Amino acid sequence: MGGNAILQRGQRGTTEEQLENIRGTAASIVTIIELGYRVVLTHGNGPQVGNILLQQEEARTIVPPSPLDVCGAQTQGQLGYLIQQSLDNELSHRGLRMPVVTVLTQVLVEAHDPAFRNPTKPIGPFYTEAKARRLMAQKGWAMREDSGRGWRRLVPSPKPLAIWEASIIRKLVEAGAVVISTAGGGIPVVRQADGRLQGVEAVIDKDLAAQILAHEVGADSLLILTDVQQVSLNYRLPDEVKLGRITVSQAKQYQKEGHFKAGSMGPKVEAAVRALEAGARCVIITALDQAVDALAGHTGTRVVPDDDA
Repeated sequence: MGGNAILQRGQRGTTEEQLENIRGTAASIVTIIELGYRVVLTHGNGPQVGNILLQQEEARTIVPPSPLDVCGAQTQGQLGYLIQQSLDNELSHRGLRMPVVTVLTQVLVEAHDPAFRNPTKPIGPFYTEAKARRLMAQKGWAMREDSGRGWRRLVPSPKPLAIWEASIIRKLVEAGAVVISTAGGGIPVVRQADGRLQGVEAVIDKDLAAQILAHEVGADSLLILTDVQQVSLNYRLPDEVKLGRITVSQAKQYQKEGHFKAGSMGPKVEAAVRALEAGARCVIITALDQAVDALAGHTGTRVVPDDDA
């Protein structure tokens, strides 16, 4: 579930605004449950982490700031609470008895992932160039100018390898629970030589993490909810072509041709390809408010294995 489902453009990001958005999302999710699906839910947290970093910047002389992995954990609890409560209430309203649980989720990454040598993910508040250069000198941050809006910190975005809590998530699903997990791509951790886990300052792509989650719980289908109804070729150009059903091979060819941008549809299509190659039956990419219709095959982009063309 994309971040737009929780905090929409133009909103301030108050708890009341986010809760109202989540309630609408919860209604759609419970409808999917009523159709007989077992649901494991993951979601974005970019705006919320950004707000925490901004709060820390404003209070840095009063309260010691937390590292990025801890900030991610904070949003998992914050948003998990709001989503869990909303789902509980909607299930109860419809007379359904089903436990809902949020799992604080760590995602294993490789300590030597090349991403750590080339930070690319912009996060947090915007700074003037002068302030940015001071921070780069003082803290060793990588920073760059972002679309004329100011300078932002860049952090690594390593590939997810495994979900540390996968076994308990599977048990919860088998027990009939609705599970909220791997929010914001999960809390990135590396495994030390002695076996200990250690958090790292990084951001894992949430779509790629969702694919790992789908595989580790044995999901038949991965539903990626975003802000467009279908994946397109030549997006927003006069010759735009909307895609209704494509195979893995077609998706890979479109990737090679550069149709899907790294910061938007690219990770979603990559997650779809990986999910199907790992054994999923199908991946559907569509808009949040079209989720139920997309599951029924009426809209969205359905990515399927080559032998199901």
